[in-house]
Amino acid sequence: MTASTMPSSDSNSSSNDQGAILCALQPVYSALVREFVIEASACPITDDELASPSPESITQAADWFQQVDTQIQVHQLRQFLQTTPLASEAVLRHLLLHHMQKTSKSSSDRDKTDFLLVQYFSLCAPSGMDDADVDLDYVAQVLEPVLGPQAVKLPAWLRSLDTIMKSAANCQRLSELLHSGALEQGRKLKTDNAARYFEPSAMVAFARFSFMIRRIFFRLMHDDLNAILDGLRELERRGVKTIDCRRAQFSAEEPTARLRMICQSWKVMFHAEYSSGQPLRMLVDLRAAVDDALQSGTTRKTPRARAAAASAESGGGTQE
Repeated sequence: MTASTMPSSDSNSSSNDQGAILCALQPVYSALVREFVIEASACPITDDELASPSPESITQAADWFQQVDTQIQVHQLRQFLQTTPLASEAVLRHLLLHHMQKTSKSSSDRDKTDFLLVQYFSLCAPSGMDDADVDLDYVAQVLEPVLGPQAVKLPAWLRSLDTIMKSAANCQRLSELLHSGALEQGRKLKTDNAARYFEPSAMVAFARFSFMIRRIFFRLMHDDLNAILDGLRELERRGVKTIDCRRAQFSAEEPTARLRMICQSWKVMFHAEYSSGQPLRMLVDLRAAVDDALQSGTTRKTPRARAAAASAESGGGTQE
């Protein structure tokens, strides 16, 4: 029996529990409305009413939360929770219970639950864990406050998750991960089995999978960024000031100093996101452009250097 499905023999106690969850989340949802300019009125129920809720006040509050839920996308929730000081363990737990207790769950509710489980696990699990320590039993133990106690066994329909994770772990570069199909295969399993996603064993398995994939992603992303920065330093040591980065949607003579600043900003931008979106493709293509410049052994002269060379060739330079 899970925390999301456990019935209560006392309807008043159940109302109080739901009221407590909504009361705890009201500041978070109000902040979300402000942050993303959501078209929604203020919550019609006060904290005092939610602390001792009537069925009518619960209904009104739930309707308001649902109105906001339908307008908040998972990427917005991710961005908000990665930057707000409101994202405590208790808030994440209440957000999970809020979404899992819904009678009718949309694909958006599933995606938000999937993100929240990983975020909750990442917050509660000790840092510096080895990959081998992140097994199903340990993930179930950390998620127990929201899923209840579980004797987890990987469902047969999810056995391919381990194969996908092993394939991802063997990737040496971000480009390999993006082309491996691991991210898409994981998403396909969720969408193809949407009706079974909210089974406790499935949520534990997907939380572990998403956590491990995110860990692999960040390792490869930082490796690529560091390789680009190292490459730019080496090019500058050789006297190269610009490189051809058209393949990464930059200019044919992109200054190395500007590329270095962009990489530093990407370290912040990619902190919370992992997907096969356009910015990541640009990162992959930029590393390829830097690699090409390093291997070519040719320098792309700046306009001033070209002018000096042209002057020398025309006899305007220093006479030997």
